[in-house]
Amino acid sequence: MALKTSYGQILSISLPIMLGSAAQNIIVLCDNFFLLRNDALDFAAMGLVGAFYLIIASVGYGFSRGGQILIARRFAEKNHLGVGYYFQSLVLFELMLAVIIFLGIQLGGASFFKLYIQNQDIYERILDYLYPRSYGVFFSYVGVAIIALYTGIARTRFIIWDTVLLVVTNIILDYILIFGAFGIEPMGIAGAAWASTIAEIVAFVVFVIYMIFDRNIRIFRLMAFSKLSGQIFRQCFSISMPIVGQSILGIGAYFVFFVFIENTSPRNLEISNMIRNLYLVLSIPTWGYSAGINTIVSNFIGKNKRQAVVPLIKKTIGVNLLTTIMISLPIVLFPEFFLLPLFGEAHRYLIIESEGLLIMLLAILIIFSIGSIYMNGLMGTGHTKTALNFQFLFTMVYLIYCYLVFKVFLLDLYWAWASELVYWGGILLCSIAYMNSEKWYIRKF
Repeated sequence: MALKTSYGQILSISLPIMLGSAAQNIIVLCDNFFLLRNDALDFAAMGLVGAFYLIIASVGYGFSRGGQILIARRFAEKNHLGVGYYFQSLVLFELMLAVIIFLGIQLGGASFFKLYIQNQDIYERILDYLYPRSYGVFFSYVGVAIIALYTGIARTRFIIWDTVLLVVTNIILDYILIFGAFGIEPMGIAGAAWASTIAEIVAFVVFVIYMIFDRNIRIFRLMAFSKLSGQIFRQCFSISMPIVGQSILGIGAYFVFFVFIENTSPRNLEISNMIRNLYLVLSIPTWGYSAGINTIVSNFIGKNKRQAVVPLIKKTIGVNLLTTIMISLPIVLFPEFFLLPLFGEAHRYLIIESEGLLIMLLAILIIFSIGSIYMNGLMGTGHTKTALNFQFLFTMVYLIYCYLVFKVFLLDLYWAWASELVYWGGILLCSIAYMNSEKWYIRKF
């Protein structure tokens, strides 16, 4: 596929990725939707363990993003065998990571959460979710490698259908396993974990079957393992590791944020979990456009069209900002109309107590929709370490801010959520300054 600088091309690349890259977010949202109707403590616990599992998912996704950048560059250069070699390296690396992560959760998960969680009921429910959920890491990690391949070669349509299958399967299994149906005993939060894991397995198997019958990818010789080299592994690791570091920093700081909230009260944890769920839904366009700009920028640089990079970033920001405001503003203005059917009359109090935070959420989404595109455009140029440095700096600022809010000044949730403005505002300013300096022109791989 030849890439252009048109809005239509940006949309055609980004929309399928929007669903594929948001798969883990959608799974967490489905689990939350059913758990809210099952038990308030299940819902509160899901706020913490959901944030933790997103860190796990982000490690695999971060490495896949690095592979995606390299695959896109080789594809733009018409180096078809190179595309295959990078994909093979990515799959093997993701499998090794999955083994390490799985063993870490099984052997050390209980001890890790014991250090931070004060409420014993929430602690036990977190473990009920975490252990069965850990089996899905193998399928999600290799799955994001497959998505990286199809995204890197700009053939993203099937990602939509596979993500729809993932979500539908998860919803059906959530209902059956959480509440109990067809002779199966109710499992609560553990049922949500098994539903998500099984849904990932189903989506993975279907995508592999699609790949087997996809004639268009045979030119990449994906099964020709004889020429894999240590240099390819090192290059994948060099590009990917800063992206993984970014993911761990960003979502890890978010996990710490929720630990601080859990230490205040279960009600604050419930309210913040609802806001987080809305944040996940309303930020799906930004995640999709961000992954799309990775591919588009890398492809254009591979074609020696660096002058098109900044205009592409600005165009993508415009489309993303418009999309984000269109889907967010109605919910902020009429929260009960949109949210009451989702959360139910029994949870009207969550909506009422969150109305002030919804205004803050809109401001967060706007600054995030601009900052994330700039940062991911910078990553697409290959300067992932520079982006990591920016994120590390403002993660430290974010954590200091949260500590002051929760532990020193004892401020309310409104000021706590303002930490997102501090975080993304700083990253945005640094990314703009770096892209305007044109220092990114010199990176080659």
